[in-house]
Amino acid sequence: MAVERPPTREASSSSAPRGQKRQHRKVCAFCVEKIDYIDYKEISRLRRFVSDRGKILPRRVTGTCAKHQRPLTTALERARAIALLPYTTELH
Repeated sequence: MAVERPPTREASSSSAPRGQKRQHRKVCAFCVEKIDYIDYKEISRLRRFVSDRGKILPRRVTGTCAKHQRPLTTALERARAIALLPYTTELH
């Protein structure tokens, strides 16, 4: 004899609580562009990963994977050391 169970919630777009939009997962820019080496001299690329105050943005903000976040941090530190990027912004 089969026992009927109550309907279960399916994992769909309607499973988010009311009033909240579903978040889309960020993808690593370096994986998408298939970049193996993050060059510290490419300032235009590195600026996207630094806040307006000069801090290195975390993975959860930029969407960078752990594999690329480590060399990114090294490249940013090297760029700062030779004054291609500022350590901080001037506040008056």
